[in-house]
Amino acid sequence: MSPAGGPPRFGHTELPGEQRAALRRAVKFEWITIGFLAVTTTLVFLVLGNSQAMKAAWIEDLLSFLPPISFLVATRIIRRRPTENHPYGFHRAVGIAHLVAAVALFVMGAYLLIESGMALVTAEHPTIGAVELFGQSFWLGWLMILVMLLTAGPPVYLGWVKMKLAKQLHDKVLYADADMNKADWTTALAAVVGVLGIGLGLWWADSAAALLISLSILRDGVKNLRAAVGGLVDTRARTFDDSTPDPLGSRIDEYLQSLRWVKDARSRIRDEGHVYHIESFVVIDSRQMPKVQQLEDARQACIDMDWKVQDIVLIPVSELPEEFLPGISSTGGERT
Repeated sequence: MSPAGGPPRFGHTELPGEQRAALRRAVKFEWITIGFLAVTTTLVFLVLGNSQAMKAAWIEDLLSFLPPISFLVATRIIRRRPTENHPYGFHRAVGIAHLVAAVALFVMGAYLLIESGMALVTAEHPTIGAVELFGQSFWLGWLMILVMLLTAGPPVYLGWVKMKLAKQLHDKVLYADADMNKADWTTALAAVVGVLGIGLGLWWADSAAALLISLSILRDGVKNLRAAVGGLVDTRARTFDDSTPDPLGSRIDEYLQSLRWVKDARSRIRDEGHVYHIESFVVIDSRQMPKVQQLEDARQACIDMDWKVQDIVLIPVSELPEEFLPGISSTGGERT
């Protein structure tokens, strides 16, 4: 539908009001996360000692900087309007940011897994000495445990908040960050167990804890790498957490199929980051050829269905293009 009688709107470059507010809140919480990480990584580094588990926890804290930084960079890029060289806009920056963070997690997780595994195989016996603080001498392990316990709680809350915002924004970078934050308490607990193991003379407990932390990092890396690559190679659009296919495509198809001048319709969705670009193939009923205004109205109705529909094109066809829509037969039914 044309605004104020003007030409039809092809897509939009700005997020709706609710999503803009959620984005501002997400940016605020990512800056809070970076500030928190700056403190915790410094504290963990100061009490690192010879513990493999503490080293792995410290490196995980360093890696935790990547998702919020990637998110903040991407949010600045997506604000740019489409240009002649970038006619689809810049929302793909979200997918690129996701890929960068995922690769870093995967590589570092694999490295730590090998290093901690070697320490376990070679039977390295780490030691934790004493430290003097305020005129008192005590075992450094107690400081390590205190620091890890202090840093375990806040990320869980940050992850809970960011998870809700990720759903509102359909933001997979923010979701990956929230997922890591919510699991941070397990890293802290593993590090504590490793340190206590050293204190009890169980030399292998430290390497075993480091191994568990490494596996956690690697798991996050593999999970996010699969999702990031899938998005960039245009796999079927899925929900923000990649759990299920996005039902929006079915809703659009059902609406188009309900129009009296449409015999059948199928859509394919390209996930651009926060938003979708959609191509809907429509088999026209030759007895009821639609007017241009009817096509524009149908297109606008699809855009109004969900804020994520940044742009959609309706493609009239004589039959559904089977080669572009796998699983669909030429008669419009599911292929058996």
